[in-house]
Amino acid sequence: MQRCATVRAAAVTGFSFGLGLFLAGVSWVYVSLHVYGGMAMPVAAVFTLLFCVYLACFPALVSALVARVRAPAGIAMLLLFPACWALSEWVRGWLLSGFPWLALGYSQAPHSPLSGYAPVIGVFGLSLVTALLAGALAWMVEGFVQRAALPARLPLIAGGALAAILLILGAGLSKVNWTQPVGESTSVVLLQGNIPQEMKWRPERAKATLETYLQMARSAQGALIVLPETALPMLNVDVPAGYLDALAEQARKRGGDVLLGVPELDASERYYNSVMSYGTAPTQVYRKHHLVPFGDYFPLRPVLGWIMNILHIPMSDFSHGEAVQKPILAAGLRIAVNICYEDAFGEEIIRQLPEATVLANFTNDAWWGDSIASRQHLQIAQMRALETGRAMLRATNTGVSAIIDPKGRIAATAPEFTTAVVSGEVRGHEGATPYVRWGNYGFIALSALLILTAAIARKRRPGR
Repeated sequence: MQRCATVRAAAVTGFSFGLGLFLAGVSWVYVSLHVYGGMAMPVAAVFTLLFCVYLACFPALVSALVARVRAPAGIAMLLLFPACWALSEWVRGWLLSGFPWLALGYSQAPHSPLSGYAPVIGVFGLSLVTALLAGALAWMVEGFVQRAALPARLPLIAGGALAAILLILGAGLSKVNWTQPVGESTSVVLLQGNIPQEMKWRPERAKATLETYLQMARSAQGALIVLPETALPMLNVDVPAGYLDALAEQARKRGGDVLLGVPELDASERYYNSVMSYGTAPTQVYRKHHLVPFGDYFPLRPVLGWIMNILHIPMSDFSHGEAVQKPILAAGLRIAVNICYEDAFGEEIIRQLPEATVLANFTNDAWWGDSIASRQHLQIAQMRALETGRAMLRATNTGVSAIIDPKGRIAATAPEFTTAVVSGEVRGHEGATPYVRWGNYGFIALSALLILTAAIARKRRPGR
C-alpha cells in the first residue's frame, strides 16, 4: 500500500488481498448454499464469489484511503493504517446485519501475548494492536534497510521499542484476573448428537433423534446438561408428552437443569429459534435476536422472495427475540445464552453482563460440512470468553463442542462428526472486564486518537 504509485493501485492491492483472504476463509458459504441449501452449483459459486467481493471492498477502501493521504511511512504504518483497518472491521461487523468473521484480532486468541488486550478493548481493539505491531515491525525493517546516518535509523530504534512495549504490556495484561470466581463448581455435560444435516429435518428421522438425545441425557453425570441449537427437530408444541421431563430427569436428580435448543411457536403464532430450560428451576426461554439473513429469516421478502424457493432451508422464517434478555438461571449458574453466530458479536454478548456468570453458545455448524468454519467458530467463542472473563459452554450438533475457561483456553472438547459427551466442572465468575463496561467505545476512542495524531503530525511536518 505504502509503495503503490497511485490510489487506484493501492485499492487494487487491498482488494486483491481481501478477495484472497475471504475466498480462502469463508469458502464454506458455498457448502451451505449448494450442499445443504439445494442451490445449483454455478449459482452457489456466484453467490459465494459476490459475497467475498463485497467483503474485499473493506480492505480495498482502507488501502485507498491511506494511500490518498500520502503520509510519511511512520505516520501511515503506526497511526493511519492500524486505526483504519480496525475501524473497517468494526463497520463490517454491523453494516447490512454484519459479518465480523475473520477479524484480525482472532489470530491472537488465546495464547499470544497480545491476547491480554482482549478483555480491555475487545477483538477489534486487538485487531488495532495487532496491526500496530505489524506496522512497528515493518517500520523497524525499513530502518534496518536504511544503513545510513543515525537519523535514518530512527525507525529501527523506535519501531523495535514500540513492538517490545506492545508485547510486554499485552503479556502483563494477560496475567490480570478481571473477574473473580463465585459459588461452587458445577458439573456440566455437553451432548453432541452428531445428527447429519441432510437427515436432521426429515420427519421419519425425528424419533431416532429424540431417542439419541434421551439416551445420552440419561447416561450424563452432570447437574447441567446442554443440548445444541434445534437439537429437537420439531416445534416445542409438537414434542411428545413426557419427553422433556424424561430428558431432564437425570439433571433433576442432581438438583440441576437441562438446556436445549428447539424451534418455538408462541401463543401469538410467531416462530423463534429458542433455547429452553427444564429441570429444577422454572422453565425459562431465550429467543435468538441476531438472526442470519437467508438462514433464519428472509430480508426484503417482496424483492428477494424468489431466493426462498431456491434455498430449501427448514425453519427459516423466525422472528427476532428481544435485544436484551435476562440470563437463564440453571444449576446454580446465571447463563448468558447465545445461539449460532450470535457469539460473533461481542457487543451483543455483553448485554447480559455483568449479571451472568457463565456464557453458553448453542449452535449447529453442520451447515458448513467438513470445512474450517467450525474451528473458526470455536476460536470466536474463545475470544468471547477472553473479553468477558467468563467460561463459555459450547454445545454443537456435529462439533466443535467445548468447555472454554475464562482465559479462552479449551478445558474439554470432543472430535468433530462423532456422537460424543463433553464433561467438566465449570465455576461462575462475577465482575466486569473493561470491555464489558465500555464495549467497543474504548477501541473506537483509541482509533480516533491515532487518526487525530496522524492528522496533527502530518500537518506539522517540515515542508508543508
